[in-house]
Amino acid sequence: MPNIKSAKKRVKVTKVKDARNQAARSQLRTILKKFDTAVAGEDKAAAESAYKTAVKALDKAAAGHLIHKNKAANKKSALTLKLNASK
Repeated sequence: MPNIKSAKKRVKVTKVKDARNQAARSQLRTILKKFDTAVAGEDKAAAESAYKTAVKALDKAAAGHLIHKNKAANKKSALTLKLNASK
């Protein structure tokens, strides 16, 4: 346990940021899973709607430094290929 006041604050701040990032990461994974189930269900309208939501979520995650921008681009490319293959 830290003894210095600034170190104690860093522990608190890190705990809050970790919780926020974990929640955001979990939400992103859930959105991507919803897209996968929509594509597997072969419902074109639902898949396109889920695709738009997933792309927006990936862009927000990259903008907030939750994931790297190249990883977001790679995921979006993979989602697009999966959506186009399902049609």
